[in-house]
Amino acid sequence: MPELSQESAHGSERGSEHGEVAKLFGWVEVTGPSMVPTLYHGDFLVVRYGGRVRAGEIVVLRHPFQQDLLVVKRAVERREGGWWVLGDNSFAGGDSTDYGTVPHDLILGRVRFRYRPLKPGQRSPLALLRWALSAARPVFSDRSASRRLRAR
Repeated sequence: MPELSQESAHGSERGSEHGEVAKLFGWVEVTGPSMVPTLYHGDFLVVRYGGRVRAGEIVVLRHPFQQDLLVVKRAVERREGGWWVLGDNSFAGGDSTDYGTVPHDLILGRVRFRYRPLKPGQRSPLALLRWALSAARPVFSDRSASRRLRAR
């Protein structure tokens, strides 16, 4: 099953040349295991909509067969017709090995920041300190992961 996200109504907006309002940033919630160990179920992601995608970046895209669903994957390489995307967890599936190349217009944006909420029961001082040090992090492209995933 692919890693699905719920699109949020929250986000910064900016005007376009035709007077429409376009989202610049937004956030999604991760559900599913396909990006473990990079992202976990329940993580919140800040997404930068639009812009150029580079190999190794984590992207949010519309599922090619169910376009009302959002999917979080790593853009591994540009191919004819779009991007080859893979999950970091090879056992979870639900990526380009199942549905092929993803057209450019289905890729919505790049993940820039990850926030991991506090788990219920995480109340000891040591657990709170660990959470505080790891809860919020920027998400950078991982070119080494891109090369490693291409080799599969």
